[in-house]
Amino acid sequence: MEIRRAENRDIPRIHELLTQVNNVHAHGRPDLFKAGNRKYTDGQLETIIANREQTPIFVFADDKDVVLGYCFCIVEQFINDNNRTDVKTLYIDDLCVDESHRRKHIAKRLYDYTLDYARNNGFYNITLNVWECNPGARAFYDKCGMKPLKTYLETIL
Repeated sequence: MEIRRAENRDIPRIHELLTQVNNVHAHGRPDLFKAGNRKYTDGQLETIIANREQTPIFVFADDKDVVLGYCFCIVEQFINDNNRTDVKTLYIDDLCVDESHRRKHIAKRLYDYTLDYARNNGFYNITLNVWECNPGARAFYDKCGMKPLKTYLETIL
């Protein structure tokens, strides 16, 4: 088992995992998410994978090189911004482990790998958003030592 950069050959498997994540969100917030869909098209995935420095994707692959989980990241930095400092942030856009392989510490290994990547590449912090309709994800990130940075609130009209 290894963690490596995603490659185009991983797209069909990533597609399946993206659908799993979307379905969790669609179940929790059907007013916002369409069941059976996914966040990115295959063309968008090809672009994200090709842009390795700005949008790294790390995948956890088993001994047969089957992708069991992924961590999508986006590099964020506001250079010479009016009110933000120039710190470089690694934003975790999406982290997923195949539902049939959860509770095997794959998510923790992906998170720790991403944390090491950020430390070794001069990032100031790691950030992410977690949907409140996914308490398992929230508990996982809390257990990893993440702390709230800001709160995003809504009023449904």
